Amino acid sequence: MTGSDSAFDPPGTRAEIEEGTALTPRFDRDGLVACIAVDAEDGRVLMLAHMNAESLARTLETGEAWYWSRSRQELWHKGATSGQIQRVVEMRVDCDQDALLIRVAVGGDGGCCHTGRRDCFYRSVERAPDGRVVLKDDRR
Repeated sequence: MTGSDSAFDPPGTRAEIEEGTALTPRFDRDGLVACIAVDAEDGRVLMLAHMNAESLARTLETGEAWYWSRSRQELWHKGATSGQIQRVVEMRVDCDQDALLIRVAVGGDGGCCHTGRRDCFYRSVERAPDGRVVLKDDRR
């Protein structure tokens, strides 16, 4: 699905995109827009996913987060099997409408990552004493 196949109007002029009141997402060539989910209570970044026009429309209609799974090539209702439903508290769009930020209340055990952790950003990137770049799990 491309942006032109969507229920959303195509992006207009730069001024309309940056200053207007219409949501006109700038989907990429694969028909996707990046979406960052953060915890509505504490602001912790939980995950980065992608939405296509259909998943964005469903999110707006239902108030629950729907994404497009790039690996499975299918719609993904976050939490449908895990119980970790993400209820959207607020949605924001960036200045050029090619990224979304949603503040969510997470159901179930409050986790979001398929690894069982609360969020997907559980590793920091660090330089080891020997100069190698390593990942450190700082959320265990």
